[in-house]
Amino acid sequence: MEPPALPGVRHEHVDVPGVRIHVARAGAPDAPPLVLLHGWPQHWWCWRHVIAPLAETHHVVMPDLRGFGWSSVPAGGYDKEQLASDLLALLDVLGLPRAGLIGHDWGGWTGFLACLRAPERFEAFLALSIVPPFHQAPPPTAAREAWRFAYQLALSAPVVGPGMLRMTPAVVDRGVWSGATQRGNLTDAARMLYARVLQEPGRARASTLLYRTFLTRELPAIMRGRYAGARLEVPTVLVSGTDDPAVRPGLLEGADRGPHALTVRIVGETGHFLPEERPGLVVAAARELFGTAAA
Repeated sequence: MEPPALPGVRHEHVDVPGVRIHVARAGAPDAPPLVLLHGWPQHWWCWRHVIAPLAETHHVVMPDLRGFGWSSVPAGGYDKEQLASDLLALLDVLGLPRAGLIGHDWGGWTGFLACLRAPERFEAFLALSIVPPFHQAPPPTAAREAWRFAYQLALSAPVVGPGMLRMTPAVVDRGVWSGATQRGNLTDAARMLYARVLQEPGRARASTLLYRTFLTRELPAIMRGRYAGARLEVPTVLVSGTDDPAVRPGLLEGADRGPHALTVRIVGETGHFLPEERPGLVVAAARELFGTAAA
């Protein structure tokens, strides 16, 4: 399957250590770079409604995470610190010493890790629909909302997780539909494009490893305080929806307190898939955050 065509978007593959990354690009190559990093269960196509306005003034760079979209599918490396390493290596290969960054879902989590590790590489960061890795919600809230992440257990299970994705495209189709409130842009064709790509055996397994790595290794380390001493220096705005079924507003309570250069905004009547549900809002937030170059 080839990447879907979109006017003004060009495609290439870029080799970085351990993975060949598919990159969709738009806008003038000499314009200020702006990297857009998708989450699960999607790929670069999730940005289709924000590309044109952002490309008017930016060089828009949209990589697929390892194992997703049209990037290669390594046997391992699905811990999120490795995804952050992939991002930084990609910037190196593309000759981008500094860029703006927008990340959604796991792309947002990866973006936080990259900003914590190499703040000098990022002008600013717009995070969408994700809890920062250094933030832990108040225990009563976390306990009350834990059931919302039960789907991760199913996806992470050997045999069962990849089997569901390969044999039942409705898992992704219904998951995206139920995760959204504003569904006009989440057409049957768009949802099935995400589902069909994840039916490929290697990509189904990559999804399983993404979640299994998180649940078995990364989450326990986070609970033990892995990022407790982290300090976010990159100017960051985190936007999330009131109706997000996973990232409930309570889970973000207090995330912008302390030493972090972080502002949290909760927007009404919006679910989890902000780039498609509220593309105009995402563009407006980007223009505000990235300064006059995006105006």
